[in-house]
Amino acid sequence: MKLTQYRLIFIVSLFFVFFSNFSFFKNVVKVYPMALNSYYVISTGIVLFCFLVVFFTLLSSRYTTKPILILALITSSFTSYFMDTYHIVIDSSMIRNSLQTNLHESLDLFTLKLVMYVVLLGILPSFLVYKSKIEYETAGKELFVKLKTIVLATVLMFVVVFAFSKFYTSFFREHKSLRFYTNPTYWMYSIGKYIEITYNSGPIIVKPIGLDAKIDDYNSKRKIIVVVVGESVRFDRFSLNGYKKETNPLLKKEDIINFSDMYSCGTSTAHSVPCMFSIYNRKDYSYKKGISTQNVIDVISRTKKVDILWRDNNSDSKGVALRVNYEDYRTPKNNTMCKGECRDEGMLVGLDKRIKNAKGKDVLIVLHQMGNHGPAYYKRYPSEFEKFTPVCKTNQIEQCTQEEVSNAYNNAILYTDYFLAKVIEFLKPYSKDSDTAMIYMSDHGESLGEGGVYLHGLPYFMAPDAQKHIGSVMWFGNDDIVKSDILKSYSSKKFSQDNLFSTLLGIFDVKTKVYEPQMDILKKAKP
Repeated sequence: MKLTQYRLIFIVSLFFVFFSNFSFFKNVVKVYPMALNSYYVISTGIVLFCFLVVFFTLLSSRYTTKPILILALITSSFTSYFMDTYHIVIDSSMIRNSLQTNLHESLDLFTLKLVMYVVLLGILPSFLVYKSKIEYETAGKELFVKLKTIVLATVLMFVVVFAFSKFYTSFFREHKSLRFYTNPTYWMYSIGKYIEITYNSGPIIVKPIGLDAKIDDYNSKRKIIVVVVGESVRFDRFSLNGYKKETNPLLKKEDIINFSDMYSCGTSTAHSVPCMFSIYNRKDYSYKKGISTQNVIDVISRTKKVDILWRDNNSDSKGVALRVNYEDYRTPKNNTMCKGECRDEGMLVGLDKRIKNAKGKDVLIVLHQMGNHGPAYYKRYPSEFEKFTPVCKTNQIEQCTQEEVSNAYNNAILYTDYFLAKVIEFLKPYSKDSDTAMIYMSDHGESLGEGGVYLHGLPYFMAPDAQKHIGSVMWFGNDDIVKSDILKSYSSKKFSQDNLFSTLLGIFDVKTKVYEPQMDILKKAKP
């Protein structure tokens, strides 16, 4: 049989439609049940096929057809796995999050099922594409066939869309999110979007903010503030928020202020962490704005009166701590509590010395937790914290029962409870002579299989509340910073990570025009 490059494109495009778009058709059928909409659902497959034919044909040539098809097949095998398994969307934010994930975290995602997906949907068809013998015509004939292929596929696509115009009006206007699951088209679009956002705006010039920032000299006590950035902790798994299982046995013994209605800026670490320290609120924030504008850490540092340290047991600070002291605690070189997994509590070792060497300055310490980083929740806590059983002890959490996944996740929260209690115990001795406080906010929440959705990272507008409604608490060593009883009286009101910027400026009494009193959570409770 004579195989032209266009016939090969037809075959591969059909392969994509039938074998790499399970998540797409599954979500389409949820909205448009097959029993009532079979023709419409079939038409989406035809439209997708025609679009892929046009797309690959436009890029086709003697030297590009095979490499492009092979790259698309291999990459799509990975995206198929993650969409089918965890029901996530591969958008530009997810691509950024993936690129900023270190090797250790990536290994947590490695499974036998992933290997099978890559082999069956990626490597095997790629090998067949590579071995196929393509017969090429003269340049003129090739151009004619290319144009004919593009025209015919485009005409068929528009005929189908117009034939079912009412359906596609609903499809494109009311259910835009369905297109996020098309494979390989949406991840290709997302890569283009990521490149445009990240690299196509010229050199990055960081805009300074808070140039007028200062802390007045007056006879107040020294301030020692610890900000703990959590990982993947949803509000409804804190027993402090009414969860039936006791996941906060130690924090409930402390005089903490619980913020039961706190919301994240995003649904991934790469977005939420820089956003929560940013001057921009969630609606105005973008990756480009974040990397090209200084943050609240920079403003506080500008006063020259606060010693700042960022310790990280997660991937990194996502650009927040680029201009202050930063220490990586994902390595035994710095973290003395690493036995396979480097534990969050290792970040507390040596902080006494750091505070002592601050030489009378106020102190701001940021501790970025590994926390509840999934999917291998069972790795996130020492064995003595395995209180809730049975536990899912695999990174293939979709193979576990929801109870097993939930128990592993809850055990990791139990360890976070222990870690936060240790932070409080660390600060208590300093409370005699200094104003001390701990501020804890998770970066985002987590889906645990509800509705078949796992992990996090869905676009904010379509993400379930579990990925946005986060755990957050504060503790104060005395009433000199805030009156705890007053703060408790309104701590159940809705707040978000947008409030952190001015709250941190307020707690250090930084005078600057970028401070917004109405955004300072503590303003109403100050003595």
